[in-house]
This record gives sequence, C-alpha cells and structure tokens, in this order.
Amino acid sequence: MPKPSSKSLIIIAFIAIYIIWGSTYLLNKISVTELPPLFLAAVRFSVASILIFGIAKVLKFSLKITKKQFLNSALVGFLFLVYGNGVFVWALKYVDSGFGALLAATQPLFVLLLMRLIDHKKMRPKSLIGVGLGILGMYLLVSQKELVTNEETLLGIFMIFTCVLSWSYGSVYVAKADVPKNYFVSTGYQMGIASIMLACGSLTLGEDWTSPLVWSPKVQLAMLALITFGSIAAFTAFNYLLKQVSTEKVATSAYINPIVAMILGWYVLDETLSTQSIVAAVVLLTGVYFITTRKKDIV
Repeated sequence: MPKPSSKSLIIIAFIAIYIIWGSTYLLNKISVTELPPLFLAAVRFSVASILIFGIAKVLKFSLKITKKQFLNSALVGFLFLVYGNGVFVWALKYVDSGFGALLAATQPLFVLLLMRLIDHKKMRPKSLIGVGLGILGMYLLVSQKELVTNEETLLGIFMIFTCVLSWSYGSVYVAKADVPKNYFVSTGYQMGIASIMLACGSLTLGEDWTSPLVWSPKVQLAMLALITFGSIAAFTAFNYLLKQVSTEKVATSAYINPIVAMILGWYVLDETLSTQSIVAAVVLLTGVYFITTRKKDIV
C-alpha cells in the first residue's frame, strides 16, 4: 500500500484541526457541566498519552528522548494543554461554547504580534488591516451590555484571552524547538507530562475525582471523543503542521473552528448569539483572513 504524499497528509491534518477541534468546544462544554475542569483535562490527556505510547510501541516508533527534548516538551505541554486547554475548559463554565470559540479566533492576531516581538518580522499592510479588524471585533464581542454586567462572564472572557496568549506563544516556540522528531511520539510526551501537571493542580485545588462509571452517558461519550479525536488525531495533526507549514497558516484553524463550534452549540445545546456577536464574528474572522492569507500559500 503506497504511503500518502506529504501534500495529502497536510490536507488531512488541516481537516483534522479545522473540523475536529471545532467540535471540541461543544464536547468540553458538555463535560465541564459535570466534571471539574483540571480533572477533566488530566483524565483526557493521561488516557490519550497512554494510548499514543501503546500505538507507537506497536508501530515500533522510537520513544527515546533527550533531556532538552523532555524539557521542551514539558514547557510546550504546559503552554498548550495545562494552561491553554485546562484553564480554557474552566472558563467554559461561564461562557457559551460558540462564544468561547469566537474569542479563541483571536489566536492569529496574538501569533502575529508575538512573531513581531520575538522574530522582529515586519507586518504587511494586509496584516495591519487584519490587526485593526481583529481589535474592533474583540471590542464588539466583549462590550455587550449583558456581558459587562456579569462578573463571572467577564472573568471567563479574560481567562480565555490569557489561554489564547499561552497557546499562541506555544505555537511560535514549538515551531523551532527541539522536540522528538516523530510527531506522534512528541504529542504523547506533551500530553503525558501535561496530564501529571494537571492532576497535581486538580489535587491542589481540591477538585472532586469520580469514576467514569458514575458519569452520565453523554459525558462518557464526550470524553471518549475528546480523547480519541480531539487529543490523539487533532493534536498530532497540529504538531505535524507546525513543522511542515508556517505558524500563521496553522493558525487559520482559528476562523474555521468558531463556525463549527457555533453551529454545533446552536444545534445541540440551543445556544444563542446576539446580533452584535454575529457582527463581531464577521469583523473578527475577516481580520483573521487578512492576517493569515498570503500571495503564495504553503500547502
């Protein structure tokens, strides 16, 4: 059986981070209604890492890792999974899944600004337009009266923005970092290390740990999907893309994920979006489009 070409793998990986990750907002929202957020994330990533290492062993992938690769994996695991995901899931207790996905759509803006600060990359005129539209879109999102008067929602919004910053810095860092060359193995180490940190954080905060046997069927199914598709498939695809195409191009998932998340949130959870949120979404995603498009795309 011939191996798929590099271009085919890149296309499949993009589909994974576009569609699967878009659905994880809904899955996390369902799960966090019953489970503590850090415990939820710890279970998700510990099981996923065990499965990944098991599959890697069967496929005879090398699991060797240097001290530097281990430390880099720990840092990236913290930025992506402990803070970027664990705290984000906590924030979903206070905001709708579709709204949270819209806030996460600001990632390309953060990536662009970080690359400007870290790599001193000049901003193109289109990028400057995108930044302006992104800032306007963010203002329209968070300036709604019903949000300003709700302190818990405001806290959730603020924490989501810090999560997006953490995820964005991780994206810029891992693109050049020395991590295991096999993307599957690299994902396994990041998740395994992150799950230990998340478990320690959960215990420190006194979260209630429960057996999966007592979870409701919908939470059991949501966690199964988060582990197999959201963690193993999509996150491996994400790590693969960061080494194959530009960081800005990988960040384009930020304007597909919200659309998927909003449709699923509306269909499954009956979430509603105000007219101002819809206008903000259009402005924000247009800004993201300006930031991430180039004359010559790398795919």
